[in-house]
Amino acid sequence: MRKNIAIILAGGVGSRLGLSTPKQFFKVAGKMVVEHTIDTFESNPHIDEIAIVSNPFFISDFESIIIKNGWKKVKKILKGGKERYDSSLSAIKAYEGSDVNLIFHDAVRPLVSQRILNDVIDALKNYDAIDVAMPATDTIIEVKGDFINNIPDRSKLKRGQTPQAFHIDTIAKAYDIALKDENFKVTDDCGVVVKYLPKVPVFVVNGEESNMKLTYKEDTYLLDKFFQLRKSELNDIPIDEEMLNGKVAVIFGGSYGIGENIAELLKEKKVEVYCFSRSMNKVDVGNKDDVERALKSVLDKSHRIDYVITTAGLLNKEPLMSSDYQTIQNAINTNYLGTVNVAMSSFQYLKESKGKLIFFTSSSYTRGRAFYSIYSSTKAAIVNFVQAIAQEWEPFGIAVNCINPERTKTPMRVKNFGIEPDDSLLSADKVATITVQSLTSEFTGQVIDVKRDNE
Repeated sequence: MRKNIAIILAGGVGSRLGLSTPKQFFKVAGKMVVEHTIDTFESNPHIDEIAIVSNPFFISDFESIIIKNGWKKVKKILKGGKERYDSSLSAIKAYEGSDVNLIFHDAVRPLVSQRILNDVIDALKNYDAIDVAMPATDTIIEVKGDFINNIPDRSKLKRGQTPQAFHIDTIAKAYDIALKDENFKVTDDCGVVVKYLPKVPVFVVNGEESNMKLTYKEDTYLLDKFFQLRKSELNDIPIDEEMLNGKVAVIFGGSYGIGENIAELLKEKKVEVYCFSRSMNKVDVGNKDDVERALKSVLDKSHRIDYVITTAGLLNKEPLMSSDYQTIQNAINTNYLGTVNVAMSSFQYLKESKGKLIFFTSSSYTRGRAFYSIYSSTKAAIVNFVQAIAQEWEPFGIAVNCINPERTKTPMRVKNFGIEPDDSLLSADKVATITVQSLTSEFTGQVIDVKRDNE
């Protein structure tokens, strides 16, 4: 079976982005753009090897990034050239003579999904050239000077993305012919195959809007939002029980609901679990002294803390002007200040263990809604807080993520909404499973969605 080699094209200098460093080194959601990109390929079981094509001036930077991330599949750092096709040629030459598939991907498309990668790799079983594209949503006009010359049929047009994948013999032959053409111009690798090997069919895999390319300054805001709304891809990742065995976890809000389910599941996986809450042992996350005492008590007993999880939260569904001030203050203290307190108090322990910190948001964080003004705003604040400290703490080896379950059957939900059909709600068990999966993932700075199986 042919090996699948991912070629990460990272030779750009980012002049259009207006940054002092190349756009692949721009930080978003706790990591550099290129780190997110390589993480995706590193975690795909069908990718056998990764090669990075870099501007020669930044090879030492990539060497440091590889060591820091501990990637196992990155085997080569290749030198790119002045033009984009120089980077592709560098990879083709590096693997010349091997029976492999080359999967070219822009380093600055960090949100490529596992679904796209799997579809591309699956298509390589039947075709020697693969593209990824999205339907054109706007009318495309062909101009001559300042005037419309032609309006192509939009139903036949698509917007190209990456990855683009080829059997090495196919792309090598296409470039061999192309380089003999004195009028050779190229915008991507599939274009070379289409023009110079017209008898080779190029199969098109459906892309995704989130698989965007970071090009202009305005793209940074959209990329931030896509990362903020990024859907979880943890459902197909099995829980690594060996990684969990013997670890020490602290759960704030572990007396009932989702926190209790997480505690039970972790104990099944041989994790030493300590739970704290107001009802269980009078620990209020809104009180920093309480949090610090709780963590210190765990350290005294277990001599380490690997995971800290906070499910504690308050929801009072009512109009703002119907709420008394103490109720508002309690919600803010628990939902937001509790998050800050737990993070600050956990830092020294998680820095020592290179541990993981998990908070919980709500699907209402994306847009404020009537009757949810305090709850929604505190949950939005948690997301921004998680993404910020994930970036701050990444050099210390601490991963910080946020679980975003949709409507879940919990005592707090019943208190505010009464009895609802079970099939309209998530089970706390599923939320617990995804939370534990996240502890064995390499994610940081992520909002991890949890949805019902039928959605």
